[in-house]
Amino acid sequence: MIRVIASSFIVLLTQAALAQATKPSIVGAADWGSKPQPIPDSREQTPQWITIHHAGELWTGGKSPEDYLRAMQAWGQKEKHWPDLPYHFLIAPDGRIFEGRPIEYEPDSNTNYSLSGNIGIELFGNFEVQRPSEQQLQSCVRLTAWLAQEYRIPIENIRGHKDAAKEQTVCPGKDFYRYLSDGSFRKWVDETMRGASPDVRPGPPLADGPTQPIPTTRP
Repeated sequence: MIRVIASSFIVLLTQAALAQATKPSIVGAADWGSKPQPIPDSREQTPQWITIHHAGELWTGGKSPEDYLRAMQAWGQKEKHWPDLPYHFLIAPDGRIFEGRPIEYEPDSNTNYSLSGNIGIELFGNFEVQRPSEQQLQSCVRLTAWLAQEYRIPIENIRGHKDAAKEQTVCPGKDFYRYLSDGSFRKWVDETMRGASPDVRPGPPLADGPTQPIPTTRP
């Protein structure tokens, strides 16, 4: 009996040692005023992918992130008949992470791809015409690393929306997708999962890309 207990304790210690990515601070759905509608059990999922999006809408800082989320949720419910925000997590320009729909339910999308198994992360802004903030990049890395660790999602299953919905979208925009295409983002995530603190910061503007950074101030 003592040997069994000792073996179990060693297993628990090993699992704790491997869990290097800590859960980032997340603003709960109730805290920003979410008003979700029921999601049917038929849309339950087992996470297998982490799919990253941008909003595709220019962020000017004219409203608070909380107001933006409430408006997005209400629009989706009225116009698209989505029961909740289409994404599971959303990251504001100041780096705050907001909870969207529960992870146990598949996301929604305007594009056609297999939705089941996807954890959707959306960053505010349109990264075809503006650049993600350093805070957004850092929060997205920390969140992705924790989710990949928590749900045992392989690094290679971290992707952009355009990878999932091929030839249908440019999401998450050229100035974010660069970090996926050159391997930087997955490298930062891997290092974070190993307990390191990677130097996550925006690269120089792309030759054919935007130069204006997204505003990070609150109204």
